Amino acid sequence: MEIPDLAGGDFEHLTVTGQLAIVAQLLENGGPAILIGSSLGGYLAALSAARHPEQVERVILLAPAFGFYELWTRDLGQERLKSWRKNGSIPVFHYGEGREMPLAFDLMEDAAKFEGFPEIRQPGLLFHGVDDPVVPIVNSRRYAGSLPNIHLVELRSGHELTDVLDNMWRATRDFLLGKAP
Repeated sequence: MEIPDLAGGDFEHLTVTGQLAIVAQLLENGGPAILIGSSLGGYLAALSAARHPEQVERVILLAPAFGFYELWTRDLGQERLKSWRKNGSIPVFHYGEGREMPLAFDLMEDAAKFEGFPEIRQPGLLFHGVDDPVVPIVNSRRYAGSLPNIHLVELRSGHELTDVLDNMWRATRDFLLGKAP
């Protein structure tokens, strides 16, 4: 199991392109993979699976940030986006570090280049909380509804899904064993 630092040690200059390069390098160095990602990591797992179908067998997504660029554009609003662009960076809470850290506007410029809903062909299991205030569940419903290989599990939870781990584990085990949902 690999849990890479997708920021490559430089959170401030994080980009989608840079994160995808880290995943691509791991895929090149290993055998067939199962990608698991949450929120932005879920979106990145889907982007990676779409770009490397021969190296990714299955995908497990937790509240994936589909439509990432549009979500951030909407949530921040035009004034904050203008300020971010002008200042070059904004403080963003980094959950791994437990504190706010600067994030360069490069992320948004780069994210605009990527499709919001990458089409993957591998079997996928998608978990999403119906009470998620960060990423609307409608995005996951749209995604799963457009791809027959994606199974959506809606859970009575929020964005972090930490209160439904047992349910997620059982569904994941069955998915990995090839049992029908």
